[in-house]
Amino acid sequence: MALWDKLKERALDMTSQAKTQAGKHKNKEFADASMAVCALIAAADGTISAEERQKTAGFITSNDALSIFPATELLERFNHFAGKLESDYDFGKVEAVQALSKLKGKPDAARAVIQVGIIIGGADGEFDKNEMQAVRESCNAVGVAPSEFDL
Repeated sequence: MALWDKLKERALDMTSQAKTQAGKHKNKEFADASMAVCALIAAADGTISAEERQKTAGFITSNDALSIFPATELLERFNHFAGKLESDYDFGKVEAVQALSKLKGKPDAARAVIQVGIIIGGADGEFDKNEMQAVRESCNAVGVAPSEFDL
């Protein structure tokens, strides 16, 4: 089975797990980390196109795992991180990684955020090498081994 097929299969399982875990971690740190990982995935190739912004916004407002948060607040946080990445990628990445690192020592919340990242990475039907690298880096930021997610 190809890596993407395995990831798609796991993504279905992750969606329900992520909602359960997100419900347990309904707080600002989790919401910020979720939007930071979404922005990092959107910017994985070095830019965030208008189409990527639109698709990510659609994902944020329709994803079950994130439905526990007000969509407008999530979109505001996503746009914050995406804007930072667009204006100065390196500085924006530091800020996004800092938001993620607040989940270190909170393994259940950290794994749920990584699941959100994997789901968003595969939302367009392709989980490319840049998106995988962004998720690996996010795993390192939250203190979870990428191998737990076959990355």
